[in-house]
Amino acid sequence: MPAAYLEALNPEQRQAVEHGVAEHGIAGDSADPAGPLLVIAGAGSGKTSTLAHRVAHLVVAGADPRRILLMTFSRRAAAEMTRRVERIAGQALGGKAGILAGGLTWAGTFHAIGARLLRSYAAEIGLDPGFTIHDREDSADLMNLVRHELGFSKTERRFPTKATCLAIYSRCVNAEAPLDAVLREAFPWCADWTEELRRLFAGYVEAKQAQNVLDYDDLLLYWAQTVADPALGAEIGGLFDHVLVDEYQDTNRLQASIVLALKPDGRGLTVVGDDAQAIYSFRAATVRNILDFPGTFDPPAAVLTLERNYRSTRPILEAANAVIGLAAERFTKNLWSERESAARPRLVGLADEAAQARYIVERVLEQREEGLALKQQAVLFRTSHHSGPLEVELTRRNIPFVKFGGLKFLDSAHVKDLLALLRFASNPLDRVAGFRLMQLLPGVGPASAQRALDHIASALDPLAALAAAPVPPRAGADWPAFVETLLALGGAGAGWPAELERARLWYEPHLERIHEDAAVRRADLAQLEQIAGGYASRERFLTELTLDPPDATSDQAGPALLDEDYLVLSTIHSAKGQEWKSVFVLNVVDGCIPSDLGVGSSAELEEERRLLYVAMTRARDALDLVVPQRFFTHNQSAQGDRHVYAGRTRFIPRELLDLFERTAWPPAASGPIAVGPAPQAPRLDVGARMRAMWR
Repeated sequence: MPAAYLEALNPEQRQAVEHGVAEHGIAGDSADPAGPLLVIAGAGSGKTSTLAHRVAHLVVAGADPRRILLMTFSRRAAAEMTRRVERIAGQALGGKAGILAGGLTWAGTFHAIGARLLRSYAAEIGLDPGFTIHDREDSADLMNLVRHELGFSKTERRFPTKATCLAIYSRCVNAEAPLDAVLREAFPWCADWTEELRRLFAGYVEAKQAQNVLDYDDLLLYWAQTVADPALGAEIGGLFDHVLVDEYQDTNRLQASIVLALKPDGRGLTVVGDDAQAIYSFRAATVRNILDFPGTFDPPAAVLTLERNYRSTRPILEAANAVIGLAAERFTKNLWSERESAARPRLVGLADEAAQARYIVERVLEQREEGLALKQQAVLFRTSHHSGPLEVELTRRNIPFVKFGGLKFLDSAHVKDLLALLRFASNPLDRVAGFRLMQLLPGVGPASAQRALDHIASALDPLAALAAAPVPPRAGADWPAFVETLLALGGAGAGWPAELERARLWYEPHLERIHEDAAVRRADLAQLEQIAGGYASRERFLTELTLDPPDATSDQAGPALLDEDYLVLSTIHSAKGQEWKSVFVLNVVDGCIPSDLGVGSSAELEEERRLLYVAMTRARDALDLVVPQRFFTHNQSAQGDRHVYAGRTRFIPRELLDLFERTAWPPAASGPIAVGPAPQAPRLDVGARMRAMWR
């Protein structure tokens, strides 16, 4: 049959699509699938199209679509893949398109496929087939119930919250790692509770089984345990002639063990991914799954590489290739493109984060005047709080934006708490601010807060009335400190912006008590304090930061309600899989990329390198890497919060500089651009030792 439907593919894509089909002559039930195949699909190389064509080609060649298992990481991806396969197969088969009338019945996420198989095999593995599935919130509530029953909610020292306990449990399951190792590497602040957590998790498992419920992680764990049994593994694996997995670099150890148990000899197994885009270790994903995949089999799996990029210009790809080319371990590939351009990616040196925000706004507006819509431009950053100064500048300039990868800076709970303190000190009749603020205190609930606000509502001097008001019965010593802070902020005080420091010092102990991730949130508060320095007074600061929805908030309603056009702000993690014509990357300096928290081992450092690579390869036509010479760092154990002078990220060493256009902003700026020598590589390869522990 003429394969006209394959003519749109490039030679490498076509090789991946046809691998093993012609050699083994697939023909219905007599199919003899080829050996394992790994497709390394570089950024923008047409991965989805290639995988869809491979599935369609298998069907056209005679494979039964009901015996094809296609696993993805989202329902949307599975649905899109199914639509593409049906369209391609329909084009190839013409009037015989009815062969897909039953559809790809086994296309879906790992968890959806797992749930379906577990119901089918429930009786054989001791499950009641009527089990219910808890979502994350249900699971956290059950964890909390067991936590309370064991008495851990009444300990003298603060026991981890239900959400943290669930996160620890989930990581143990998905990483197939012992509790001690998970606590040591990912939750060190909980290490003193090892034995209590072990008891809690045992009780949690017993509670689930007693109630005939599975949580999200159980869908994988029970599936993995089932296929680990030789007889059941062979039976379930035998349901499928072909198993195809998308985004294999994002799998965790539990998912990889499932895949390998389904097809232990690799026959009929195809996995697609890109080791250079493995950036989700915080979700227990491991790049080792894709790096070690070929050697898992004997003979090793075939490896095919897609290097032609359909997204970016040649200069952008040359720079990205050079950055990832310095990785310690990777599948060798060099992306190339037929899209020529004279414009190299830019390394922009400027004074500090405030200048960075102004530069980006100026460039965004300039490009908009040249015809590039705001939504075709994106600003990417390593961590959510890095965009704080930029968000304030965008709001001030009335430029609409949406943010992916966390709440907007000014909408996050801890920032709103601190602003509420300032607002209430300025206007004690602001009941919204007061109601929010008082409930931060232990022992003060809605009723107590309401009584206190009623007490001062008609007073000539509300703050003095609050000081004289009866102390809420359960507030204890926290109430006098709260009132003292309000009186200090309401008087002449230390002046602006020192008042914000006073407010932050009062709030931080409550931040520690309320939020498990207080260290991360403190970065936002430190950032807010820096922003405050740019305003002449507290009143000016509060007025300009008070956003009146829906004009300038991202909210949950979505960007359509904001404006017909909007700038995209996104963490690099949330930007994976996306593309824009123009991309700005914030804080391309050591301490941000790589993060100070991401240099504990070589494995962590290599993931930070991949993050920069992912950010760079989101750009189609223009790429600006912004390098502030000075940025604010917080919570350093030795020296505390301070401004530091930054060096260009170590991932762009001196030998790569010719691949970039180096410039300073403002153009008249004198002095060296922050493109000085990158720090030396670590002397001890801790990552290698850690990898050896897992083998």
